[in-house]
Formats: sequence, C-alpha cells, structure tokens
Amino acid sequence: MTTNAPDRARVRLENISSRAYEHPADRGALVALRSLRGFDEVFKRLSGLFNERALRLMFLSSAVRVNEQQFPEVYNYVRDAAYILDLDEVPELYIQMNPRPNAMAIGSSKPFMVMTTGLFDLLDPEEQRFVVGHEVGHILSGHAVYRTMLLALIRLAARVAWIPLGYIGIRAIVTALEEWYRKSELSCDRAGVLAAQNPDAAKRALMKLAGGSRLAEMNPDSFMEQAREYERGGDARDSLIKLLSLMGQTHPFAVIRMAELSRWLDDGSYQRILDGDYPRRDSDRDASVGEEARNAANSYRESWERSEDPLVGTLRDVAGSAANTGGRIFDSVAERWKSAGGRRNDSNNAGSAS
Repeated sequence: MTTNAPDRARVRLENISSRAYEHPADRGALVALRSLRGFDEVFKRLSGLFNERALRLMFLSSAVRVNEQQFPEVYNYVRDAAYILDLDEVPELYIQMNPRPNAMAIGSSKPFMVMTTGLFDLLDPEEQRFVVGHEVGHILSGHAVYRTMLLALIRLAARVAWIPLGYIGIRAIVTALEEWYRKSELSCDRAGVLAAQNPDAAKRALMKLAGGSRLAEMNPDSFMEQAREYERGGDARDSLIKLLSLMGQTHPFAVIRMAELSRWLDDGSYQRILDGDYPRRDSDRDASVGEEARNAANSYRESWERSEDPLVGTLRDVAGSAANTGGRIFDSVAERWKSAGGRRNDSNNAGSAS
C-alpha cells in the first residue's frame, strides 16, 4: 500500500528524520546502536527468535485488520499519519479485543501496529489519531525491532529465572532496554502530535490513560500540577519508592508524559518542525555519535537540575559539594606543585651560579 494525501489539511513533513522528534536519551542510544557495523542485521536475526511470522499470523487470526472496509475511519488515520511523516508504505493496524488500553508497534522486517478495544473505546477520533501517529512514529524511528527484542528477552528472563546468573545477566539487559523504552515513548508522544497536529487531543489522550473516559471531570492544569507534585516528591522515602516503581515498567507514568510533552510544545520545538526547520532523513548517515551522546547527557543533566525531588536534591548537593571540595583540593595541590617547582628552580639556579 502506498501513502495518499491526508483527509484534511495538515502540514506534510516531507523527508523528516526521526531525529526531529526523538528524545535526546532515546536518540543517543539509537544512533550509537545503528553506528555499529551490521548491528541492525544481527538484531533483526536475533529478533527472528520471536518468530515475527507467527506473531503476525496470530493477530491475523484473532484480531481485526483495519482497512477500507473494517474500521475505515481508523484506516484513514493510519494512512494520514504515514503521509504526514512520509513513510513509504502504510503499516498494518489490528484492532484486538482486550479491555486493557494499549497500543504497540512490533515486528522487524515489516512492522505492524496493534490497538486494543480498551484503548479504541476510550478515545475520541482526534485522540485515536494521536495514538496512531504515536505508533507510526515508533515504526519510523525503527523502535519496533528493539521493542520486539525486549519482549523476547522478557519472556526469556521468565523462563530462566531459576538460573541465578543467567537471570541476572538477562535482567540487566532488560532493565537497560526498559529505560530506553520509556524514553522512546516520550519520543513518540511528540511524533503523535506531529502526525495529528492537535496538541490538545494528545493531552486529552494522556489524561484519559490516567483517569478514564470521564474527561469532563478532569482538568489539564490540575493534571499538570499533579506532575509537578510527583516530580517534587515528599521526602527521600517517596523518592526511593518512585525509583522502585519503575522496575518492570515499559511506559512512563501518564503525568510524566504530559509534563514532558508540554515542555517540548512550550519550548517551540513543535512549531519549528511545522515551519520546516527539522533534520532530513537523507542526512541521518552524517549524524554524530558523539554529538548525540552529549545531547543525551545534557538531557539527563537538565532533568537532574530541574528536578525538585528531595533525594535528587540531596544527591545534587552532595555532588556539588564533592565537586567544590575536589576543586579546592586540586587548587591546593596545584599551588603546592607550583611552589615546589619554584623552589627546585631556585635551587637549580643557585647550583649553576656556584
């Protein structure tokens, strides 16, 4: 299937690179992985252990494939998102009977998307458009390959849980991939907004993921205040609980997603992309691994400095004090070194004069 024009006027982001919307931590990890010669091919072969063909057949037999005759409006959203984000083909989408709200993009050679009825029934049309754009963003970023591998590793970890060393090794990899996975979700919230070009619908969708369908009972400003309160935390115990609560989580919490998306919208990044100021796909090969790693580090540092979490604040103060102490120690050693060098020079000069 080839892409066609969207069903209503939106800005087409021709030749857009996924780097335009990817979270720095997500982008840094992906650029580094893709820079390894043959890594993608090896990864795809490994993901074959998950048996993509069997996975697709499972949904083909037990879910409804979206097309012009089945869920035609949703099919238009998929076609529209593929056109705006300039994909070569329209990916398949399956609607699965499952009351739990969820959507995913999976596969390697030909990724496809799945949306549960729990999520479909929860959202209005514009919110569905945002979710579809979010999943198309995963495909454009190449996330589906790595996400499929994460699912395979999670299953493998469950099977070898009785082997302590094997489980610990796999669990370490899974934990690292889960951290990347959470950042990839932040990236594709941005992709969803770019595809739908309706920020309010994106915010509504995130609120519904937290509080259900009764949108009239919710307020975006109050929801944002929740995010600020969560980021501040109560005391060190709350901070520890927050860290522990992320274990096994592949998605950031809804309030965090709302806050991150709002920051991205407010800093002008969204509008700049719509105005045509974005990296093009044909320049991806020139992306610098070092630059992306620095951007990722800067992102974590800004998040660290912005955080009002008490534990983070304490660690920040300790780190700052350590840095200051280290600086003073370095200055003291440097002064002593200079003084010692000066005394040696004076002694040498005196010896040569005699």
